Amino acid sequence: MTAQRRALVEVIQEANAHLDAASLLKLARQREPSINRATVYRTIELLKKFRLVDELDLMHLDGEKHYYEVKTRWDHIHLACFRCGGIEEFSSPLFERLKAEITRQSGFRIRLTRLEVGGACRGCAEQESDEQARPEPSRL
Repeated sequence: MTAQRRALVEVIQEANAHLDAASLLKLARQREPSINRATVYRTIELLKKFRLVDELDLMHLDGEKHYYEVKTRWDHIHLACFRCGGIEEFSSPLFERLKAEITRQSGFRIRLTRLEVGGACRGCAEQESDEQARPEPSRL
């Protein structure tokens, strides 16, 4: 593993957010200034091939931009806020029971689950409620 690839893998592993390729490049360059865009894309493809990262479109909030996250052992739902662009991860025993029910009823053996939900995050939903509750100023 080259120093450039190591820097990129470290950035992905330590990320607290879902990062796109441009963000990955910017953060990896802080660790390894010689890394280039081609190395980022080749490394992402290699990590996807070995199922170490997931590629997500996250409701296409930013057009056709794709995001990357370390593959986890637990499935989760991505909640995408159309208003602020925030992404939250959500998991629940109910989600696990739904997957089990799908297998039980259909015989389908689930290997990968991706679920994205679009709407308004708690903060934006509260702000929308506040805005709707305010009376509109009268027009003269």
